[in-house]
Amino acid sequence: MGILSDPDEYFMHEALKLAEKALREDEVPIGAVIVSENGIIAKAHNLVEKLHDPTAHAEMQALTAACNHFGAKYLPDCTLYVTLEPCPMCAAALHWAQITRIVYGAPDPKMGYSRYRGILHPKTEIKTGVLAEKSTDLLLKFFKGKR
Repeated sequence: MGILSDPDEYFMHEALKLAEKALREDEVPIGAVIVSENGIIAKAHNLVEKLHDPTAHAEMQALTAACNHFGAKYLPDCTLYVTLEPCPMCAAALHWAQITRIVYGAPDPKMGYSRYRGILHPKTEIKTGVLAEKSTDLLLKFFKGKR
């Protein structure tokens, strides 16, 4: 599959590769990439366990890298691809960064931002369910191994 046939699936596959890396490192398997002008400018996976930092979510790591890429705190005309619906903490950070678009795979009915209205910037466009089954499968594999 090429980038031009379905950019959302293409970049979500890239995020899934990062989620698989997180799984191999015994982190919750969530991956994120930030795209500007059809190019990846930042990519990350969860580093909560490695860094002993509850804020080291994939989205936060990618957000920091993208802001460093531009030398700015705002990310207009950027899209975040993330394998799981962002939590309220990540959604608030994405609000402050004024990211234009968020595309995520699996929903998070327990801790996802969508349980809380008004966290995201009002102009942020959302697309859900992209490769959701693959994202969910990775999460189930991780948590099954923990129980």
